[in-house]
Amino acid sequence: MTSSSTYYFTKAMTDLFVNSAGDAGVSFQSIGTMNDFWTFAQGPLLDGLYWTKWYNEQPINNGNQSFIYYENMLLGVPRMRQIKMKNNSCKVHQDFREEIFGCFDVYDEKKEDDLNFGLINGTAWTYHTEKEIKGSSHWGLLSTYSGAGFYQDLDRTKEKSAEIMSTLMENCWLDRGTRVVFIDFSTYNANINMFCVISLMVEFPATGGAIPSYQIRTVKLLRYVTYWDYFILGCEMVFCVFILYYIVEEILELRIHKFSYLTSVWNILDIVVILLALVAIAFNVFRTIKVDNLLGKLLENPNIYADFEFLAFWQTQYNNMNAVNLFFAWIKIFKYISFNKTMTQLSTTLGRCAKDIMGFAVMFFIVFFAYAQLGYLLFGTQVDTFSTFVKCIFTQFRIILGDFNFDAIDQANRVLGPIYFVTYVFFVFFVLLNMFLAIINDTYSEVKEELSSQKDELQITDIIKQSYMKTFMRLNLKKDKITDVQKALQAGSGEIEFKDFKQTLREMGHTDQEISAAFSQFDQDGNQVLDADEQERMKRELEEKRDALSAELNNLGKNYEKESVEKVSFTSQEQKSLSNQTFVDQQQFQRLTKQVLKVEISVANITSRLEMIMAQLGLQEKVKGEGTAAGHDARVTNGLLPFRPASSKESASDALVHVDRETRSPAVLLNLNSQ
Repeated sequence: MTSSSTYYFTKAMTDLFVNSAGDAGVSFQSIGTMNDFWTFAQGPLLDGLYWTKWYNEQPINNGNQSFIYYENMLLGVPRMRQIKMKNNSCKVHQDFREEIFGCFDVYDEKKEDDLNFGLINGTAWTYHTEKEIKGSSHWGLLSTYSGAGFYQDLDRTKEKSAEIMSTLMENCWLDRGTRVVFIDFSTYNANINMFCVISLMVEFPATGGAIPSYQIRTVKLLRYVTYWDYFILGCEMVFCVFILYYIVEEILELRIHKFSYLTSVWNILDIVVILLALVAIAFNVFRTIKVDNLLGKLLENPNIYADFEFLAFWQTQYNNMNAVNLFFAWIKIFKYISFNKTMTQLSTTLGRCAKDIMGFAVMFFIVFFAYAQLGYLLFGTQVDTFSTFVKCIFTQFRIILGDFNFDAIDQANRVLGPIYFVTYVFFVFFVLLNMFLAIINDTYSEVKEELSSQKDELQITDIIKQSYMKTFMRLNLKKDKITDVQKALQAGSGEIEFKDFKQTLREMGHTDQEISAAFSQFDQDGNQVLDADEQERMKRELEEKRDALSAELNNLGKNYEKESVEKVSFTSQEQKSLSNQTFVDQQQFQRLTKQVLKVEISVANITSRLEMIMAQLGLQEKVKGEGTAAGHDARVTNGLLPFRPASSKESASDALVHVDRETRSPAVLLNLNSQ
């Protein structure tokens, strides 16, 4: 949306219509009276709008169409519009009523003059409402003006436009009641596919004189012309898909977390980004449709005024909104790098000193606004930078940064001016501002000291290494399980029954589900017995899996050894603290990890057995409730109840439940063997 071409297009139009002076030496910026306005309008303005000759005075054969700077086509015809105030709209003091018969107040929309005047034979002399001319309000230097008033459209040729302006000037189109004059027109440059919407405004305050201002908006309204534009269209479609996805995601998070979701600043920032993106998408569609309609009407009748002011204004707001949205998207990067302690120093420092800064801000702005009010009252009538209270505030910020005009203050008030400046610089710059910096510096020092004494937070390399070690351990565990199954096959002679296979692997720490899955995979006939062929196929596949896992472990081991031999430097204090600690080598760590995994498997087996115990106790309570207490008492002996029948091979790991006769709560007695 923004490029260097946009800037140079704006600069070319500014140099031509704002900075260029005519034969009389009057440029738009130098307009100071109504006479200067007509001199500019009949000279530099018409010369800039209508290019009929080359630099060698040869005519340009473009018919009635004007190409400014030979490259920029003038769209439609320019329009001049003025807004007037009623006579006697203000009150004259009684001492001057005999000498002053007319009074025109400062601009007020309620006091606009809506009576026809002058020749009364055209739009220039007839009042039109904002709705009739489809105008819009405009924010000027002195006030905000409505879109109504008296307007005159110029012609497509320079000669006829000059005649129109001459008629307006001769019949006093501008008078004492005029408060503002607008000159609006639009151009299009096909070389860079850019529209330039120009609005020249001259305000005539109630004090007399003239104050010129201008607004030049260079925008890209026709978005999809070149191949690059269509590539951008594809990117916009992908953008819409992402926005739709994140809308669904945020809605689900809101449903889960309710109002606690809004307690996070990052979540609020996500919502703001999504809302701005939705507005941008809606405006993009609206702008495309609106431009097509405007261009269609303009091509049908090129002699009408091309009103692109509305589209240019909202296109500028659209660009501003996207700029803010992109800024928020950049700020969100802090959300994803906050796991690093170095990256959190800024947020931690600001968060910790927020209360101190807020308390200090109250004191700072009391003094700051006191000086702003003092400057406004002392210099507001003579110095432009102190002419309004808002300008005083920004001027004082500029003084803090070293940008000020001391001579203007001194000339405005030779006594209080230097006193104001010296005391302001001393109290605000040397005292208050340095107190503000001291608060931040002190908090930053505390935060940095705390972070330096803490252990490093999780780094990206730590995440990769942890994932790497986890993969390494899983592969090693799979290899050990295959080794256990191979041992179980070697322990058997001839055909191997499922109960013997199960008992052997259970003693090695495997769960019943794992054993059943491994056995049923090779028991093709389903007779719970592995014959010679099935055992041979099982051994062959297990050996292949073992070789593949060994190769993968070797590759991982090489990478791990390279990373583990990296030297780590410690400070003297860290070395002293580390010298008192005990470390284990890599093999011991892997062995301990393997034991922990086996303990986890054993705990899972215990949990399943406890569930079976509770199920049996529930059945017993149900039987007791049906009146079978006698049969139930026969099964309970000395307060011990076996939860399942145990074979001779399983007697070492049986679990008994001791039933408390008063509370009926079971106490589990488990023998975990060596584990």
